[in-house]
Amino acid sequence: MSSVQNFTVELADLKRVGQALRRPESVIAERDGTLWISHEEGGVTCLKPDGSETHLPGLAGESNGLAMDGEGNLYIANIGGGNLYKLYRDGRTELILDQLDGQPLGSVNFIWLDRQGRQWVSVSTRQRPWFGVTATDERDGYVILIDANGPRKVADGINFTNEIRLDAAEKYLYVAETFGKRMLRYSVAADGSLGQSEVFGPADLGMGAFVDGFNFDSEGNVWVTTVLRNGVVVISADGQHSHTVFEDPNLPALENMVDKLAQHVLTPAEMFACVGPQVQFPTSLTFSGPDRKTVLIGSLAMPHLLSFQSPVAGQA
Repeated sequence: MSSVQNFTVELADLKRVGQALRRPESVIAERDGTLWISHEEGGVTCLKPDGSETHLPGLAGESNGLAMDGEGNLYIANIGGGNLYKLYRDGRTELILDQLDGQPLGSVNFIWLDRQGRQWVSVSTRQRPWFGVTATDERDGYVILIDANGPRKVADGINFTNEIRLDAAEKYLYVAETFGKRMLRYSVAADGSLGQSEVFGPADLGMGAFVDGFNFDSEGNVWVTTVLRNGVVVISADGQHSHTVFEDPNLPALENMVDKLAQHVLTPAEMFACVGPQVQFPTSLTFSGPDRKTVLIGSLAMPHLLSFQSPVAGQA
């Protein structure tokens, strides 16, 4: 039996981490407790264990997903600027990618570095800004792989590609398909090419359960944030079971948003009305602390992170 089967968290037990953060969408946790958090004006916020916060500016745009290499440099998916760049520890920036096959990338969402040093990049939609995709039926999200042979597209036709990660064995690439309300995965060949997509876990996580970020624990379970239900769901390692850890939905606003989305007449105000009373738009999920059992939740709207204790450690 999994250590997280039926595990839940009361909303009152969620703790706050940081203050005055600006769209803290993604979080990288170092072993010493230092946190690197995406910032709405580009770059990152560095939150030290003593509580001090410093903003390191980057390229113009809006930082989204983060990754860190072995030297501690950050790779930033710039969803506002439509590019991928590297932020060095000394504050220097380097543009990594802003087009593919002569075309703009679109809304670059997330980046994952594998053990070979390859860069896996998710693009939610070819449109910028990304919100325009809600007015269409297009499934134009895709995944880029950057390796020794350069950048190339390895998956396409995704209904808003969000976070992507390889499992511990690096046999599968998992993808949060936001508007599909589900998780996908692809088998990974030695050369980085991908097999056909398959649904992992429930084919539909429920009304308004738009998945955003996710992470693996040491047992292989997948912890998923549902950004507009303001919650977290765990899918078992075999994909056969799922349950809600917590959620704080604004059901009337959510039902209205889902109806307007189906009609392709959704406005940003109608989407952002879905914030919960206590939890607002959770995005990423990061295991931190010396035992990797402190869970940190990023957000599109809150000026802080949320935190709780997991019964199982995150994937090493």
